[in-house]
Amino acid sequence: MGIAGQIAMRDQSQSIPATMLAAVYRGVNDVRLETVPVPEIGAGELLLRVHTCGVCGTDLKKIASGSHSAPRIFGHETSGVVAAVGDGVRKFEPGDRVVVFHHIPCRQCYYCRHKTFAQCATYKRVGCTAGFEPSGGGFAEYVRVMDWIVEHGTVHIPHGISFEQACFVEPVNTCMKGMEALRLQPAETVLVMGQGPIGIILSVLARRAGATVITSDLYPERLRITKSLGFDRLIDASQNDAVQAVRERTEGRGADAVILAVGSDRLIRPAMDAARPGGRVLLFAQTQRGEVVVDPAAICVDEKSLVGSYSASVDLQDESVRFVMNREVDLERLISHRFPLRESARALELAAHPQPASMKVVIQPGMAWV
Repeated sequence: MGIAGQIAMRDQSQSIPATMLAAVYRGVNDVRLETVPVPEIGAGELLLRVHTCGVCGTDLKKIASGSHSAPRIFGHETSGVVAAVGDGVRKFEPGDRVVVFHHIPCRQCYYCRHKTFAQCATYKRVGCTAGFEPSGGGFAEYVRVMDWIVEHGTVHIPHGISFEQACFVEPVNTCMKGMEALRLQPAETVLVMGQGPIGIILSVLARRAGATVITSDLYPERLRITKSLGFDRLIDASQNDAVQAVRERTEGRGADAVILAVGSDRLIRPAMDAARPGGRVLLFAQTQRGEVVVDPAAICVDEKSLVGSYSASVDLQDESVRFVMNREVDLERLISHRFPLRESARALELAAHPQPASMKVVIQPGMAWV
């Protein structure tokens, strides 16, 4: 961005309106574009003018299930420009381009000491809001970022890095955390089931760890993107049995590790079947509570491990920032659809019902001021 653009952003940050547009969750599958007050900030806080917010599957599940009370404003993969800072803020000033995490743990409690940060009470207190109950707030024009997030969860976006690239910092962190839970070793074979944006990021991280990566998806269009990123062991699950195909490629054993990057419980059994005896299966997208049938002998007799991973790790924050800001992968390539805030209902509908050609969907309140 040139000097003129930076000056323009600073000028804009000086005139903050009293109201703004936001996509407000009012109940099950009921999200409405409304005019709401711009949130006020206090000491140690900042007000972020949102440019881009990725649509995450966890928000979609909350909207569809009604698991959270209404009204709320969701959206947590958020990048934008600092519009105002509260008393005592020294790291940031109006005009700074930043990306924000919405969860940061206390680092002192029992769960933090045991590195299960997502179970920390402070972590569960969402630290970003566009109004109502704090729920991320990125599906709005402005977001209030609370003091502990300003201090430990707000990251400058370097010159030359787009808001779109930067908004992937949090999802990349969650993928890195999943890889850490999987304990993948160099030269192991891993099957990644699902090649949506998250599945592709997980595939890239598995390759980065030195694994031989096999990918599968029902949509050939997604596999073409995977292939363009240098992956050549592909399974078109619409035409082939992924379990059988993996066994054929591993001397009949199955994969050392399987990553299930699709939020379908019915795929848990095939994922377990695709893993070799003594192998591991990572459930990454199973965020809805419920019951599934699992063969207990697969875990006991076959010694397969079923592991899970949820949300981000503060220990991986710096690494995820480096990965994104150094452009180890051009993550903007994963964005298939960009919607202005006024079309947020369309954006959420498409993201909730992905099509063969749809990948990452983002909502961009900043479309109006670029």
